Parts: sequence; C-alpha cells; structure tokens
Amino acid sequence: MNESKRKYDVVIIGSGPAGLTAGIYAVRAGLKAVVASGDQPGGQLTITAVVENYPGFPNGIGGIKLMMDMQKQVENLGGEIKQGIVKKILKIQKNFGVKLKNNGILETKTVIVATGSKARWLGIEKEKELIGRGVSGCATCDGMFFGDKVVAVTGGGNTACEEAVFLSRFAKKVYLIHRRNELRATKIEQKRVFENKKIEVVWSTEVKELLGDEKLEKIKIVNNKTGKERIIEIDGLFVAIGSDPATKFLTGLVEMEKTGHIKVGVDKKYSTMTSVDGIFGAGDCVNNAYKQGIVAAGMGCKAALDMERWLKE
Repeated sequence: MNESKRKYDVVIIGSGPAGLTAGIYAVRAGLKAVVASGDQPGGQLTITAVVENYPGFPNGIGGIKLMMDMQKQVENLGGEIKQGIVKKILKIQKNFGVKLKNNGILETKTVIVATGSKARWLGIEKEKELIGRGVSGCATCDGMFFGDKVVAVTGGGNTACEEAVFLSRFAKKVYLIHRRNELRATKIEQKRVFENKKIEVVWSTEVKELLGDEKLEKIKIVNNKTGKERIIEIDGLFVAIGSDPATKFLTGLVEMEKTGHIKVGVDKKYSTMTSVDGIFGAGDCVNNAYKQGIVAAGMGCKAALDMERWLKE
C-alpha cells in the first residue's frame, strides 16, 4: 500500500519505553496505531546490559530483552511497528502527515512524540572519525571486542559506571575518567565501581585529545584543577557523558524548553499535550529530571490516555 494512503488514529514516534507503552494503551483503546521505531529501535534501554530497577523482574532483565518483549506486546495486541526515521511532521488539513526519511508519509489524526534522547559526544577533534575504530558510545554493543585490552570510560553518572563495570568483564583494565571529584551515580553503582579491582577512577580530569590515525591508540587527559597533562595508551574510549533530547525535527512546530525538551501541559486539561493540538509528548524528550525507563513508560501511558480523550471531544 502507498504510504501516503495509510491513515491512522495515532502515529507514535519512538520505540523506547514511552513509545511502546503508548502503543499498548492506544491499541487497547481500539485505535489504529503505528509506532515508528526511529534510528535506535528499543531506545536507550537496549544499551543497558541488565535492567535491575524495572518492577516485576526480581533478578533483573536484559535491556534488549525487555524492549523486544514490549514491542511484541504491541504487535500481539494488533499494533503496527514500522522501521523508519521521522524527518518532520506536516499539517494536512485537520490531520498530520508524519514524513519518513524514505519520503513516505503516514497520515494520522494525532501524534505522540516519544523520541527520547541521543548520546552526547565530547566534541573534540578526531572523535567522529574514530567512532567504530576505538571510540564508542555503547559498551553493551562493542565491549566484547575489547577482550584483554585497556579501555577508558568518560563520565560520572549511572551509565558511565554501568559501562565501566560491564567492560571489566572483557578488558584487563578500565579507566573511569570523571571531570568532578565525586560520581553522580547511585550509591549501588558507585559501590560496584569502587569494589572492582580492574577499574581505576581518574578524578577531576577531562579527555582533551584523541591520538591515532587508523584507530585510537592513546588519549591525552588533563586534570582540571592542576592543569597537569597525561597521555594514556588505550584501545577503546567509551563516551558516557549524558544525552540531549532528540527533538530537532520539531523545531518551529511545537514550543520547546531552552534545553531542547518539548514543552507539554500548555493546555492544562491535557498534561502531555504540546503547544499544537493533537501532538503529545512523552519520555526523555519531554522530561529532563528523571531519565528512567519506568518514568518514560508512565508518561507514555499518560500521553495515550490524553490522546484518546482528546479524540473523543
């Protein structure tokens, strides 16, 4: 069928916990729904080796497994999952046209934006060129390639600590480089780092230069208190310094916060409605405070319920 002929009650953009939960609720409400999976199907939880804080899994569950099960739940209920990256949202009379990268258009009465966030990079010279050649943003994806090697993780939050611990399964040495003098991660994640003999925490330090042509060979780090420089020979650098909302495609369409997060609750009646009637937001692309899978799932539920109520009016 021609993409432009497909009409839906709701197109959900993003297939992380927020998007898939919205899909579950939309389909259960009897609505014709499609989830556009985006460039990272399953969202950021797919780069988490083990999710320990999602209720119902006393022994934890693999991030990929959790998201595959959520997707299967949407499909089993009759929802549609479409592989595709959304370029923009168009206004088509009273409806919307969700334009995909392949130029297909999904026509819909409403849209739920649940695009989450994208990993933030260091922004230093050679970084982009060395991605896949020693530089990575995903330990779960690439850790196995660094067996008995020396690697570094830069960051100080939960993700950085989780990645350092995960990499210690393969690497013989892991440097955890943090620009502050204390970690921001939860106490349990910090404990795992400090108790791991393979991990060395390098405090008050930033990565300033990547050295190597065909592949990463060394990094230059600088202590931001003393100014002292040091060069470390490593095989891999994993960047875990946070994320930014994946909302650029919405620029000029809906109101956004200064951080790039979508502003919702403009209409007090619908806490997840954006500044444009019929477009709702959920998950990390909206919320800058919690950044938790279960919070995103709850927001996806709220967005679907708001959308259903709005359609009935």
